[in-house]
Amino acid sequence: MAQTASQQKRIETNEKARLRNKAFRSKTRTQIKKFKLSLEANDLELAEKHLKEAVSLIDKAVVKNIYHPNTAARQKRHLQSLYNKAKN
Repeated sequence: MAQTASQQKRIETNEKARLRNKAFRSKTRTQIKKFKLSLEANDLELAEKHLKEAVSLIDKAVVKNIYHPNTAARQKRHLQSLYNKAKN
């Protein structure tokens, strides 16, 4: 339990940030799943649209310090390679 008012405030703000980050990560993961499902359906136009949206969300997550830059780069590289394989 927090001993001072400032500790209590940090606990509350950390919880708000945790929930905000959790929601953003969830939105990003959902977009990645949509991309993978459209690849499985062999719909390359839709897959390209979902890929752009997923990459955009991943980049925004890096700016907001939700993802580490190297993690984001690895994810984007993986998604792009999946798209390139499906395209060929």
